[in-house]
Amino acid sequence: MQKRRPKKLLDTSGGNTKIKKTSGSLAEYRYAGLSLMPNDIFCPARWLAQCAEPCLESAGCGVFSNVIAGRQAKSDYFLKDQAGFLDQLHRELDNFERLCDRQGVKGAVRLNVLSDIQWEKLGVPQAHPGLLFVDYTKLSVRLGKTPANYHLMFSYSGAAEYQKHVKRALKTDAPISVVFRGEMPAEFLGRPVIDGDQSDLVNVMAGPVIVGLIAKGKAKK
Repeated sequence: MQKRRPKKLLDTSGGNTKIKKTSGSLAEYRYAGLSLMPNDIFCPARWLAQCAEPCLESAGCGVFSNVIAGRQAKSDYFLKDQAGFLDQLHRELDNFERLCDRQGVKGAVRLNVLSDIQWEKLGVPQAHPGLLFVDYTKLSVRLGKTPANYHLMFSYSGAAEYQKHVKRALKTDAPISVVFRGEMPAEFLGRPVIDGDQSDLVNVMAGPVIVGLIAKGKAKK
């Protein structure tokens, strides 16, 4: 039996904890997010960075079976019918932008809530210049190469094999997110540390700083 396609790809109501927190932090923005199930295709640097096991997929509502099933269904759709997936995504992004216009707010979108897909290579942000796109990435080669409406924050890892990516990121003005155990230091990697658990939109616009985060989900262990 063929699986049904997901009726909706984007979360525009704050179902994801991080999306909800960010939406409430900046009144002039409405925030939408796309949560896919992490895998080696969607997250090509996850083994190099050693973040596959402590992934944020288990944080917040990620422990519930219906949430896991929903994310997996979207992921399967992308992998089996990328053209159909992108067509639906573009329609939902158009609808989201119109909704934001009616409400008198700006639209911001995080397409990689749990993934690291190079959406700029698929032409997604370019097709929606009226929306602001923001994402974390572990692919340092993406920094400084995205469209003007697509802002990236580099995601740090202390894995030895990953340090060439960290060094490359430090040569840019992109903010770097770092997960800390316990209290956050005032400085790390020669950059000041800010509290990153408030808003992705604030974080991604912060410039050359360290965005400090506290471990969540499986990462706590």
